Amino acid sequence: MSLLLETGIYSIPEAARLTRVSSRRIRGWLTGYALRTKAGTRHSAAVWQGQLPPIDGKLALGFLDLLEVRCLDALLSTGISWRFLRQAHGKARTLLGHDHPFCTSRFATDGRTIFLETREQSRGTCLWDITDLQRVFDKIIQPFLMDVEYGAEQAPLRWWPRGREHRVVIDPRRNLGQPTIGTVGIPTRVLAAAVTANGSVAGVARWFEVPAAVVTEAVKYESSLNA
Repeated sequence: MSLLLETGIYSIPEAARLTRVSSRRIRGWLTGYALRTKAGTRHSAAVWQGQLPPIDGKLALGFLDLLEVRCLDALLSTGISWRFLRQAHGKARTLLGHDHPFCTSRFATDGRTIFLETREQSRGTCLWDITDLQRVFDKIIQPFLMDVEYGAEQAPLRWWPRGREHRVVIDPRRNLGQPTIGTVGIPTRVLAAAVTANGSVAGVARWFEVPAAVVTEAVKYESSLNA
């Protein structure tokens, strides 16, 4: 149980809300796809093994799964082919020795090598060159890593979804990994729901004995997720 409390727990809809990646995509990446071809139905294997077993019969994600989803989606948005990205993920798992390689701090350094090796293995089926890879890491991976705080073993510790200059943090060891105002330890959803019910930021701030700015930030963050 203590391990679960440090892993973070997210349902598929929760993960989709936090990452802005569709539930269908997340489920497919973690369980695989059934692909219909002229020869019949073919199953495409999961991209990686999730951190958690099913909970009450439903698929659940951990904190590292959440970050892996974010990074995979960001890389796909650059136009990298799905086949190439899947190969790179497998190569990264082997070279970095981590089940969630794309969200580790080492990937920012070793990722170019991983992509290059995978491209060579594909024997010309991918048209990406060094310039493209440089662009991916400079514009996609490095900004992504700036909002993630890492520990001594290069594994992610916390994600600051609004940037480190703000108070909202997603920490698997706090509130089961739910978005939280780090300075007071209260989930953003709790504060935002209280404002909806009460109708007053000042009133909620007095009730929870926190600064009004804390409540306002929670409301802004939750509103951004619902936008």
